[in-house]
Amino acid sequence: MNQSALLRPDWTPATVALMVLGFMVFWPLGLAMLAYIVFGDRFRSFKQNANQTADGLFSKCRSGGFRSTHFSTGNSAFDDWRKVELDRLEEERRKLDEMRADFDRYVRELRRAKDQEEFDRFMRERSAERRNGDDAASGA
Repeated sequence: MNQSALLRPDWTPATVALMVLGFMVFWPLGLAMLAYIVFGDRFRSFKQNANQTADGLFSKCRSGGFRSTHFSTGNSAFDDWRKVELDRLEEERRKLDEMRADFDRYVRELRRAKDQEEFDRFMRERSAERRNGDDAASGA
């Protein structure tokens, strides 16, 4: 039985024990566990709805959906300049993200090469120890 099955919002021995323990340690913890037991199924759907709403909001922010909601200042020259500067900054951010990804790949490759080198050294030392052990056993 996995851990999530033990802590499902129901009157299981684990949830009752946690509730009693919570009341003994600090009464709001016991009260929170009681609320989880009684209303836990409703919390799950509430959490899913909240997560979907937040994901939609953040994906809209990431995709630049809110950028188009900037209001015009009334000065077309300034608005044009601001748009050009924001586009330039967005291009710089994209370049920096690409450079960061390249660097992450480089560091990952360095770590892999270092791990391979350490493993190869271990295998050489182990092989040498076995040869020395075989030589000592045959010489005796």
